Amino acid sequence: MAQFDGKTYDCPFDCFLAVLKGKWRTDLLLALADHPSHFRELQRTLTGISAKVLTENLRGLERNHLVERQEQDDPAGMVEYHLSSEGEQLIQVMEQINHWVGRWLA
Repeated sequence: MAQFDGKTYDCPFDCFLAVLKGKWRTDLLLALADHPSHFRELQRTLTGISAKVLTENLRGLERNHLVERQEQDDPAGMVEYHLSSEGEQLIQVMEQINHWVGRWLA
């Protein structure tokens, strides 16, 4: 059994799909895979995402240890988001699946 976001899954792959489910999650993870980013930078990168939805997704990914939030030591109180080691491992799995799909569709 596997757990994600307070739900229990009998199949680990169903849990994996739940991690990626949502309009913005994969785009957000891939944006952070490129480089750590501030909130506004992510909002500019993910054209069309509202601040509320971005906040909800970041909090969910942080709560589930895929993204880490780091407060900067500056007067503006900037926050930077980056992938955790688990998030980086997830990106590797996503890249392998993308590669497989590309071969399969060819």
